[in-house]
Parts: sequence; C-alpha cells; structure tokens
Amino acid sequence: MNSVLQNFTTAEPGSAATFNSSRHLEAAGSKSAVNGVVIHYHEIALKLGNRRFFEQQLRRNILRATNKLGIKEVMRLSGRMLGLLALNADWEKIAAALEKIFGIAYFAPAVKLQQDLAEIKAVALQLLAGKNFASFKVETKRSQKHFFLTSPQINTEVGEHIRNHFPARVDLTQPELTLRIEIVDNYALMYTDRLEGPGGLPVGTSERAVCLISGGIDSPVAAYKMMKRGVKLIFVHFHSAPFTSPASQRNVERLVELLNAHQYRSKLYFVPFADIQQHIVAHAPPSYRVILYRRAMIRLAEMIAAQHHAHALVTGENVAQVASQTLVNMNVINQAATLAILRPLAGDDKQEIIAMARRLGTFDISTEPFEDCCSLFVPPHPATRAKLPVVQEFEATLNLKPLLEHAVEKAVQKEFKFSSATKSP
Repeated sequence: MNSVLQNFTTAEPGSAATFNSSRHLEAAGSKSAVNGVVIHYHEIALKLGNRRFFEQQLRRNILRATNKLGIKEVMRLSGRMLGLLALNADWEKIAAALEKIFGIAYFAPAVKLQQDLAEIKAVALQLLAGKNFASFKVETKRSQKHFFLTSPQINTEVGEHIRNHFPARVDLTQPELTLRIEIVDNYALMYTDRLEGPGGLPVGTSERAVCLISGGIDSPVAAYKMMKRGVKLIFVHFHSAPFTSPASQRNVERLVELLNAHQYRSKLYFVPFADIQQHIVAHAPPSYRVILYRRAMIRLAEMIAAQHHAHALVTGENVAQVASQTLVNMNVINQAATLAILRPLAGDDKQEIIAMARRLGTFDISTEPFEDCCSLFVPPHPATRAKLPVVQEFEATLNLKPLLEHAVEKAVQKEFKFSSATKSP
C-alpha cells in the first residue's frame, strides 16, 4: 500500500498549488495535485430502482470509517464516488479503512480537475513525474458524452503528449503503467495506481441477523461473509461459567472488536448456558445432548433476535465437520427455529475457512487455548442421524422455558464502537 501512495501529494480541490502534506509522502518524486479518492463499486451498479439506497449507505459507511482521517466529503458521481481530501489527509489510514468497506470494488488516489484537454495533459505529466516506466497506455472512460473528444481520441492526445516528455513506448496489452482518465459529470478524474476493495454490498443494506459466535475458527469467518452481503449482525456467545474459564469470552470480545471494523457499531451478548446444559444432562440420554444443546441455543438466539427485529440467524456450521453437523442433524436443529438459519460456510473446505481466517486476522485469536460451552458435557458418541420425534419426546420431559427466559434475562451485553483513530486489531 505504501508504494502506491508514496508518489502523491495533496492540493485543495480546484487549486493549482501543490505541496507535501503527509509524512508518508515526503519521499515522493513528484508533486501531483492529488485532491481526491475515486471509489468504484460493482454489484451496486447492477441495482436498478433502489440503487440510490445502496449508494447512500455506502457513502455513510465511507464517512464513518474515515472519520477524522481527512476525507471532507464524499460526492456521488455517475457510477462511482469521489472522496474530497483535506490538506492534512492521512493517506495510509484512509487506504486501510477503504480496504475494509464492503461495497467497494476498488479505489485510487486521484486528481479531480476540469474537463479541459490542456489541463488534462499538464496534470498527466505531473502525475507521472518521478515514476519509472518503460511502457504505458492511457485508458479513458467517458460517461459524460458532451465532452468534445471520444475516449480513443483522448487516449491518443494524452498518450502522444506523454511520449513527447517521457522515454517510454506505448503498449496497449501489457504496459508497465496505466494512466486512467474518467470523464464523468462535470469533472475529469485521473489516476494511475488502484487498490482492491472487498466487494460485496454495504453493511446496513440487507437488514439484521443474529450471529452465534463461539470463539473458534468458523463463526468469525461466517460473520464476515454475511456482513459482506450487507447484513448487520448482532453477536451472541454462549458460555458455561463457572464450569469453564472466562478465556472464551475474552477471545470473543477480541473477535467482535476486529469484525466491528466492517460494521462500525456492534452488540455482543454473553448468554449463560451452564444451567440449561445441566438440566439436559440430567434428563436426556448422552447421544442426544448435543442436538438438544443446539436447539436450545437456537431458541435463545431467536429471543434476542426478536428484541432487535432481526430476520435470520447465522452460524458457522459446516456440513459433516462434526457429528452435530450432518444434514439430518441440521434439519432437526432447524425445526427449533422460526427464523431462517443461514450457514455461509456449509459447503466450504476446512482449509478454505482457515485460509480466510488468516486473511481476516481472526485465526490466531481463534486458535488460542480456551474452554467453551461446546466442550462441556459432550458425550463420546453423539447421534449423527437424530430423529425429530425422538428429540421432541425428550424435550417434552424437560422444563426448558423458564431456564431459557432466565438465561436471556441474565445475559450481559457489550457494545463496540469503531474509531478510525484507533488501529484495528
């Protein structure tokens, strides 16, 4: 990221003056009038009648994630957005924040200028000064059709101007450097390097869901994948204190703090589960305990979901990974729910999940030693093909309702608020 950003300095939008404003950019070889960040989306562009809703949520998320970092305003342009930069913009932190915002396909430090060919040519030389490249191409996108030159004509004019000032050849297939020009609305945007965003949809566009998070490898990855689809998550963790140590609760706090960098405000419920487990152990055969535990967890999660008007539950379950996660058992567990149970990892290979956990930064936390409620009172040979009538028969002998209500009443809630000034875990 630093190699991309270190070649730029900033200027006030519309100003011809340039200067080195950031300690990260002092080594820049040129003084280019970079005054914005062009932000492109992909999936949002496929929306028709409600595209504006998705764009507005993306804009809000950008402003939240970059608060106090130097983005003064986010403009909505045709098919893209433009963040206007203050003189003291912190490039490294802005880029780190944008890389985490769902809905962004890619972004780039850019120059916003007038739709004037002479100015475009002059700024192109500024932008390329100090860069080493043996070959290049100019790539123009012209959504504003009133500009007097077509995209190929702009490429030719600007490319010829660059060739007259730099000892580099034109290469349209594999250039070392690409100068990108966008003629959009009333502006021209120009940039060279671009950074990839995570894609997906802006968090907050797909309603709410409750995510059951254990502290292991799978559930944080499942949470990430659902947030990437625009879902706002409320987190629920079941613990068996005092029979287990508080290590799992501490780990889950760290995981939610990390995941909160994608949705900016989160709630985490710590729900006591030991009394329910003991009751099930005392009245049900060992082979069916895990199924009964999971059905009780689903009911508890739904009670919390009702408080937040959430429309689904999310788990990190993966088909055939453990005994309770056979298709037969999953179906029996589903019957305890009235809401949809989303399992975004259901078909993933374990190594794929681990690889994603490493990329997200959750793997090291999830693999620290801890005891959670899932490791307590687990039978050696759990049922792999549970029968729903048998489960319902066992549940009829249990007095779970007051235990479930008591657990929700005693749940401890913790809130997380994202700060762009604080380095994310």
